[in-house]
Amino acid sequence: MTEPSKPPKTGRIQAIDWMRGLVMILMTIDHAGSVFDGRHMHGDSAGSWVVGSPLPPGEFLTRWITHLCAPVFVLLAGGSLALSAEKRRDQPGQTAFLVQRGLFIAALDPLWMSLGFAAYHVFVLQVLSAIGLSMVCMAGLRRLGTGTLAVVGVLVAVLGELSMRVQPSSQPLSAVWRLLFVGGRPFARTVSAYPVLPWLSIMIFGWILGRWLLRSERASRARALLGIGVALLAGFAVVRGLDGYGNWGLHRDSLAPLQWLHVAKYPPSIAFMTLELGIGFVLLAGFFALDESPPKGLARPLAVLSLFGSTAFFYYLLHVHLLDVVDLVLRVDHQTYGLAKTYGGALFALVVLYPLCVRYRAYKAAHPDGWTRFI
Repeated sequence: MTEPSKPPKTGRIQAIDWMRGLVMILMTIDHAGSVFDGRHMHGDSAGSWVVGSPLPPGEFLTRWITHLCAPVFVLLAGGSLALSAEKRRDQPGQTAFLVQRGLFIAALDPLWMSLGFAAYHVFVLQVLSAIGLSMVCMAGLRRLGTGTLAVVGVLVAVLGELSMRVQPSSQPLSAVWRLLFVGGRPFARTVSAYPVLPWLSIMIFGWILGRWLLRSERASRARALLGIGVALLAGFAVVRGLDGYGNWGLHRDSLAPLQWLHVAKYPPSIAFMTLELGIGFVLLAGFFALDESPPKGLARPLAVLSLFGSTAFFYYLLHVHLLDVVDLVLRVDHQTYGLAKTYGGALFALVVLYPLCVRYRAYKAAHPDGWTRFI
């Protein structure tokens, strides 16, 4: 790796970039596992899980640590959008820009990421489509007061599981239902892995977080975020303990610790959201505490996190395709040494893309109003 340059002075909040950088690293582990490890675990929904199946600790925990990625990525996307949009609130064209950028981001899933994830055998609508379409919704919702936004976000998150009780069979209602609420195959060659509304609720929470960061005192942030994280984790303990509504059909097989952690991501259940956002807020609190007076010994790793965090979208668009090229060239045996190849492949992608991210960050800082506003 080349020596990381200091991040340009753009008014960015370092704690957010550190958190987003950590998410990018964990995400790379998950996607490297999908490419190189034939035993990489999935089964993160009731529909794809067979009750009584084993949860191999190494494979399960490798997959589980990466569950943090999508909800925190969406949360921080909402927070960053709010930080930017609230500062430009009185400038004309902000609503149009949010809609245009949202549609652009959403289109990248079927047009670009489906090449990496599915070689265009199917068109996969994942986190980019969820973020992009949520941004389009936020173009209108952002005008609501914070209290009203919070109520909307909570209602969408809490009531979303009710949508599984309705299964429209006729088109186009069936396709719309899958795209918005429950996921699945809205069309023959399209997979909706991230239905919009559950993820919109997380972006709403992120938008509220961004507004709060603009108005809060720096010294009080870590303590408040820690309190939110602990409260969410307590909510997870209750929902998972009762093992009823809020688990989106993916219930515990037993009281074993891994069974408590085996929650439904597709679509995101209340148990999933409270667990992952709870962990996310606790970690974010830690990063905000570090931001007050970062230890010198952590300067290098924090600089690495800052780089990947400040170029997260750019990095995301490249990493899966790089892993696929490696798999194609080396003709990797997917049935042996799966975890070793997972972590080794992730490290390879991070090392290779690191200098590109350095250059992209410098270019974006020099051209803040160019095409890089969209990426």
